[in-house]
Amino acid sequence: MDRDDEFEVPTKAVDELIVEQIFGFDGKIPLQVHPDQKHLIFTIGNKISILNLTTNKQEFLSGHTHNISALDISPSGRLLASGQINHMGFRAHLFVWDWEKRCEILRHELHKVRVQDLCFSSDEEHLISLGGKDCGMIIVWNINKNIAVCGQIATRETTGEALFISGLHSRSRVFVTGGNQNLRLWKLNSTTRRISAQDVAVGKLRREFTCLKVDCSDDLMYVGTTSGDVVKINLNCSDDTMECASKMPTLLGCYARHIPTKPYGKDCEKYENGIRDLLILPFGQLIIGAGDGCVEIVEERNCKFKDYPSPTWPNFKILKKAKVNGVISSLQLLNNETLLIGTEGCEIFSIPVKTFDKNQMKLIKTCHTDAINDIAFPHKFPSCFATASYESIRIWSSVKKQELLRIIVPNFTSKSVVFSYDGKSIVSAWNDGVIRAFTPLTGKLIYAIPNAHNKGCTSVALTKSGKILVSGGVEGQVRVWKIGAEKQSLMGVLKEHFGPISTVEINSFDTEVISASSDGSCIIWDLLRLARKHVLFANTQFTAARYFPTGVQILTSGTDRTISYWEVYDGSLVREKEGSKYGPINCLALNSTGEYFISAGSDCVVKLWSYELGEIVAQGLGHTGSVTACRYSPNGKFLITGGSDGTIFMWKIPIQFQPNFDLKMNEKQKTANNHMKQPEQIQQINERQSRSISHDGSSHSLKK
Repeated sequence: MDRDDEFEVPTKAVDELIVEQIFGFDGKIPLQVHPDQKHLIFTIGNKISILNLTTNKQEFLSGHTHNISALDISPSGRLLASGQINHMGFRAHLFVWDWEKRCEILRHELHKVRVQDLCFSSDEEHLISLGGKDCGMIIVWNINKNIAVCGQIATRETTGEALFISGLHSRSRVFVTGGNQNLRLWKLNSTTRRISAQDVAVGKLRREFTCLKVDCSDDLMYVGTTSGDVVKINLNCSDDTMECASKMPTLLGCYARHIPTKPYGKDCEKYENGIRDLLILPFGQLIIGAGDGCVEIVEERNCKFKDYPSPTWPNFKILKKAKVNGVISSLQLLNNETLLIGTEGCEIFSIPVKTFDKNQMKLIKTCHTDAINDIAFPHKFPSCFATASYESIRIWSSVKKQELLRIIVPNFTSKSVVFSYDGKSIVSAWNDGVIRAFTPLTGKLIYAIPNAHNKGCTSVALTKSGKILVSGGVEGQVRVWKIGAEKQSLMGVLKEHFGPISTVEINSFDTEVISASSDGSCIIWDLLRLARKHVLFANTQFTAARYFPTGVQILTSGTDRTISYWEVYDGSLVREKEGSKYGPINCLALNSTGEYFISAGSDCVVKLWSYELGEIVAQGLGHTGSVTACRYSPNGKFLITGGSDGTIFMWKIPIQFQPNFDLKMNEKQKTANNHMKQPEQIQQINERQSRSISHDGSSHSLKK
């Protein structure tokens, strides 16, 4: 009996990859400004990001298992609440966090599938949450006692679903809900532990409500609609919250902006694509954010509109106006001086409220809106990196943690990106079959190769000289191009694959190129003779193939969830390792020394491997969707991963797994010093030999 069979070998514990930065913002969830006016809070997938606006330091709250769907801060800023989405048939988590300790203090799972929205009561004693369309319940939770007080269906059967919920400023037992053709005022009776609802009387007006804001006196409420107008409501809320109000909340008017240049009856203009968010300024003015990216500061004209032909009145006078790209999802005030604008295009802008000058508008946060297809670093330069996605290639600073350049090609997707060895160009492959090269500083187009591949280009690689370019296409061909200053010509077409090419990579000596395809084969090509050398077959669809830095082995991954080692000399399989248990491996990346590599895929886990041992030494959790791209930094201290949701994660590698370049440089320096000393030693030996020879009387013959 072997000792391995007699005793079970214990599994080694793996280290954790720490998230250093996340380049992302979920634009569909409204961002929040903490009451201390120093922190900006927003969601990124299943994490809550806390950004210090002074130091630009970012913290994260982790605990959700799926994407966050709702977020709110208590009036004092002491508590933070968040709800999430779950799979159909399962209950969704709702978390309450302690702001100072940055930790979870309670949770509940009473809503089905989704937490649509939530809010704190003004005294922070209760948390009111609203379920999605699969739940439809309003649940009141007592935070201090950690119990559910009561619950009730949010809407009538004759109306649509409720979409949002909001509390009042001074009445802690009153809150409002709204949605598709429903707007209701709710009151909580703490004695009987029941909530009662009153429908807002809007007459014949039929609207789908999108957002609401209540003024500081709790008397008036402004509600935005998808029709592009604002509904003004008198709440008629009594001070005694234990009893129902004697009057129902009533409609005061339905307003839109006034256009003085048009005649009476046609001088009312609604906001395009609906109103997405509202803000009430201290002096009673409104800030309106529309679906077309328009942001306006307006005030009421207080005019009478008797017998006006439209139910929407032109009662808003435009004071200031600005516009951003994308659908506005949230508006927030910072120190009553700066307006923060969040868009569904995953961008956060800031603009001064006083001037509302477009030239003073700044982009604070941004990320891709679609899957990250590729990541690239310049040669031996870890301070920046490029990402390829839908409609754009973006260059990011890994030091300042912000976007540096955006190259846009409308309506097309960049599938691959690579920097030239000298760093003077960025070469990219696009799904329209065109290979485009840009300058990395200005984003100006250097050259384009039209119809490089018939059905779309999927991958590109460059030699160190920058004169040879290799590309792969959807039709399964590998093409080799000669790149000149003014002309780009085709050198050869390599036709062996029958499926789309997922990866092409050139070895460090620019003599070979490997192409991985979904047809179950990887082919090693001789780049000098443009001929096939070896074919690697496996029962999988290859997703990635990477050369070892010395070019002696190849690392591959595929849909069979295995990572394979191959010999370049004869194409033989050396080793196979199970890389995942739940889904295909989408990407691989080795560090510059070849000691470690990373793998990631549909299981959302980023794994750091020891190349020699073939074991996982560290792993990172954070992605909510499939990891579609990964890349090691040139210095080996961090790595970048991109997800299917457009987020970019920057992971810090533990010190013990970082390459010690200083030690290697010292060894190289010692070796160089030894080589420098060798001529001196040889000269001393020669002198000794010459002395010994001169004593023998034969020195003249040696000198000759």
